[in-house]
Amino acid sequence: MSEPEKTGNWERDVLEKVALSAVKEQRTARHWSIFFKLLGFSYLFILLFLALGWIGDRGIPIPGKHTALVELNGTIAADQTSADQIMKGLQAAFEDSNTKGVILRINSPGGSPVQAGQIYDDIKRLRAKYPNIPLYAVVDDICASGAYYVAAAADKIYVDKASLVGSIGVLMDGFGFTGTMQKLGVERRLLTAGENKGFLDPFSPENPQQVAYAKTMLEEIHQQFIKAVRDGRGSRLKETPDMFSGLVWSGQKSIELGLADALGSTDYVARDVIKARDIVDFTPQEGFADRFAKRFGVAMGKTMNPLALSGSILH
Repeated sequence: MSEPEKTGNWERDVLEKVALSAVKEQRTARHWSIFFKLLGFSYLFILLFLALGWIGDRGIPIPGKHTALVELNGTIAADQTSADQIMKGLQAAFEDSNTKGVILRINSPGGSPVQAGQIYDDIKRLRAKYPNIPLYAVVDDICASGAYYVAAAADKIYVDKASLVGSIGVLMDGFGFTGTMQKLGVERRLLTAGENKGFLDPFSPENPQQVAYAKTMLEEIHQQFIKAVRDGRGSRLKETPDMFSGLVWSGQKSIELGLADALGSTDYVARDVIKARDIVDFTPQEGFADRFAKRFGVAMGKTMNPLALSGSILH
């Protein structure tokens, strides 16, 4: 082989090796790129599932006895903080063999009397079933109306001195637009089958008989509320003429009236009352799909079957 041929072969071999090396590096880089992209997507999906509540986690289980915590926050309603949600958490808390006591931490202005009554009854049922596990209500900023209805079922109620407590009453709110319609020259044409089907219609003149009926119904629900408070608080209650008038009191005043028992936070009750410092949160974490289905169902129900009342009844 001549010298030029040897030189050409050598150069070609070097070029082939360089080309093969470049291809291998590109393949390796592409593999690592795919790996890191998959890793990144996996991380984002995990964050998304956690944010939507599709992955639940109460944390690392704590060995030995603990205090179980269930949170009741916001308005008590079927499509918000529902009785089903709270009862699910309470059931799990009482069933846990290491639960020494349960804290229902409340920060709510109230809501549906039906939902509140269901939680109240379920607390009574669980306390009868598990007589050795106490349940204490701990109030944050506010425990009013339907939220106090729920708290009255607890063995004791602990508050902050500045908490707002009470509002033992019932309301039905609505509006009347007849004057505005007259000014605008709008005529209301309401057709019904059943003389009271347009009950308290906001676009029709107020009907005295319907107003009287509504007040009777509100008074009936109010008496149910009062009975629940009296049954729950018993001899601790120091009734005054305005106790069931719908007024709210500070936490300190509520203790004087017997609406609450003592000052105390969640940590204090767990540590010094239940004597189980470790707290395990049993509050159900509702996923995105559940929230969507619930709210869609409620919205469809309201569309397909409009409420007869022009306002809402709230404790």
